[in-house]
Amino acid sequence: MTTMTSKDSVTLARNTNQALGIGEFAVRFLGPDSKEQGTPDQSVRDRTMLFFTDSILCGVSALALGTNAPRILREEALDYPGEDGVPVMGSTTKVKAEKAILANCSAVREWDSNGTNFGFRPEHGHVAGEFGHNDFYSVAIAAAQLAGRSGEDALLGMILLDEIRGRLAEVFSLKSYKIDHVVHGAIASAAVYGAMLGATAEQIESAIGMCVAHFIPWRAIRAGKQLSDSKGASAAISTEVAIISMQRSMRGFIGPKDIFRNPEAIWRQFEPTDGDAPFDLILSHSGSDFAVMGMHFKLGLYEHQSAGALQGLINLLLDNPEITDDPSQIKKIKVTAYEPAFGIIGDPAKRDP
Repeated sequence: MTTMTSKDSVTLARNTNQALGIGEFAVRFLGPDSKEQGTPDQSVRDRTMLFFTDSILCGVSALALGTNAPRILREEALDYPGEDGVPVMGSTTKVKAEKAILANCSAVREWDSNGTNFGFRPEHGHVAGEFGHNDFYSVAIAAAQLAGRSGEDALLGMILLDEIRGRLAEVFSLKSYKIDHVVHGAIASAAVYGAMLGATAEQIESAIGMCVAHFIPWRAIRAGKQLSDSKGASAAISTEVAIISMQRSMRGFIGPKDIFRNPEAIWRQFEPTDGDAPFDLILSHSGSDFAVMGMHFKLGLYEHQSAGALQGLINLLLDNPEITDDPSQIKKIKVTAYEPAFGIIGDPAKRDP
């Protein structure tokens, strides 16, 4: 099996160089003059704009209330001024891009209230069930600002970022091996940032290799009942090093190639094969079947995995308002959940941190 292209998607087969394939896909998807530029349906663009708006409100709120990590990382970013940089939220002062991305990503994530994906695509047998969140839109915004690209291009970058990390979450469960889920987002961040700024596919492959070989975050940051700043800022910190890796690669530094088939990288270390990567990767470039369309808004400050049950309850009450007349008639409410969602919702540390 080799890489295949359909009307709306590309399959990066497990026996191919998927890191290079992601680079090639990103360059085509975001290429300003490319005839193969991504063409997601308007419904995908609208959905992404909703998630982007939601994330900005989360970030501005966290900063307005002076939360610790966003405040510290924003102050850190302002210590790195750069005329060729981009601003942090709430400022027009330009700072180094990787520092602005670090600060803005941290702010968006602080409340644990922005959108999420569940890594579940049973029609392709891709049910690894890794989670992730759209914490990374600041990458697309910063890259578009640096490259002088349009808001429409920035939106395409957001869609691509969610597509890459969302599809990786469907085929490889990082949490099963005590690795933090933000690795998928870091890989996507490197690809989008590089493609927006004119990197070659080979340079993106190199940056992805560096991310995976040098910067793997373990779930020690979220073990047990502790609520350290490292937990909320995990995506931000991994994205910072992804951007630095991409910048370094564009200067000529050569990172490990073909990282998904590398026998000593995380993929084959945890899921051994005879030489292939452990999975095929399907990426959409057109139409409406994009990863972002399966993502969820967080309806309550508890766990993302409870969103379906909460929405079901809301729909039930709206469709049958008479239920509220005499709630005592309700004998039982049965909610069917898939594992690992059930285990996460039921984790005592989640209820009493």
